[in-house]
Amino acid sequence: MIASSKKSNKGVRQLASEILLKVDVRNAYADILLDRALKTSTLEDRDRALLTEVTYGTLRWRGQIDAQLSHYLRQPLTKSDPLIRNLLRVSAYQLLFLDKIPDYAAVNEAVELAKIHSGAKTAGFVNGVLRNFLRDKHRGPGQKDESAAGLAIAYSHPEWLVKRWLEEFGVEPAKALMRANNEKAPLVLRVNLLKCTRDELLDRLLKAGIAAKATRWSPQGVSLASGSAVEKLPGFPKGFFQVQGEASQLVTYLLSPRPGERILDACAAPGGKCTHIAEVMHDHGEVIAIDISARGIEKIRENVARLTLGSIRVMRADASREFTESLHASYDRILVDAPCSGLGTLRGHPETKWHRNESDIRRLASLQSKILDQVASYLKPGGVLVYATCTLTRDENEHVVEAFLTRQRSFELQDAARYLPQEAQQMVREKYFLAVTHRDNTDGFFAARMRKVA
Repeated sequence: MIASSKKSNKGVRQLASEILLKVDVRNAYADILLDRALKTSTLEDRDRALLTEVTYGTLRWRGQIDAQLSHYLRQPLTKSDPLIRNLLRVSAYQLLFLDKIPDYAAVNEAVELAKIHSGAKTAGFVNGVLRNFLRDKHRGPGQKDESAAGLAIAYSHPEWLVKRWLEEFGVEPAKALMRANNEKAPLVLRVNLLKCTRDELLDRLLKAGIAAKATRWSPQGVSLASGSAVEKLPGFPKGFFQVQGEASQLVTYLLSPRPGERILDACAAPGGKCTHIAEVMHDHGEVIAIDISARGIEKIRENVARLTLGSIRVMRADASREFTESLHASYDRILVDAPCSGLGTLRGHPETKWHRNESDIRRLASLQSKILDQVASYLKPGGVLVYATCTLTRDENEHVVEAFLTRQRSFELQDAARYLPQEAQQMVREKYFLAVTHRDNTDGFFAARMRKVA
């Protein structure tokens, strides 16, 4: 690791390389590491924005960057020193995609950082690779190669995922989806209607000089540029809004909770949906929010307290296992926002595509089925069960629901269009709610509404 000081006065490229190393080697989350780095660094505003751009940009285009760097390496990039390979990636991203940084400056700083980290020999290696890369940087990948391997490089997605999406969506929609995944995600808020209206929040933001607009599909959504610092937005401490993606907001409409009901949110962290449910119920009734993660439970409690909601009871529990006595009860509605591969959230979490593989899909589909079977017995006759994911694989979505309905004959699939806001009813395919990034400008999201008929 490059030498550091407790004052965190590191430069952008050093910080970005260290963040990407942890994402690469430890499967860490880029947003958490980036937030920590921004809070502890001495960077000026311009460099803070650059750090965010370089970190996420390198993750988005890592596949294409690695393919181009491979031309100048004698061994695979993955076999090189983790810090050095991510320093090369950061530098290549700057050379390919950023025009405000002189090429010589990007190369020279990478060489100096490599020298500090590993000595003169490694610095010479980095210098040679980047100068050869710079000489040919406009060559680019083979854009005319329409094979899965060619598209994987051109659109910077893993080949296994490209093959899956080509089969599930078709060639042109898959390409459009991958293009959209490489764009920056907006920051989307959900207005807490118990405290203010959407127009009132928009007015507050605009008066503070923050560009914001109403979302297209969700009646409670507000969209901002992705660089906005949430904690500094007007109304945040008072609980006027919750950060929640637009497609995610629509799941609560699909559940259609009513005041006075007892509702279970079986995989509730970080609390976006359970707090939305409580707001729709006018904070009258009982929302049981459970999650397996202690950190997730803490996050739910923070959001519940800030939004000042009294109807939510937060408990740590594993929804895939038999419930303890404290959870033994009948529920009017149950939401299973299941653990999933997260492949619908690649705009905001580009590292996810490099962390996942085919075996994860199979493992998660098995877990999702186990959770559905476990919670089904706690739903009242006539009650509603909503299954949702933030991914775009049939194995985790339609196939999980179809298999559940085959096993659980007392449940029937209902048409999602009947329960969504009018604007969002077109986001329904074969009775399922399906949001796709390139078509809807939202995270990719899936949900099914089922009713227990006996």
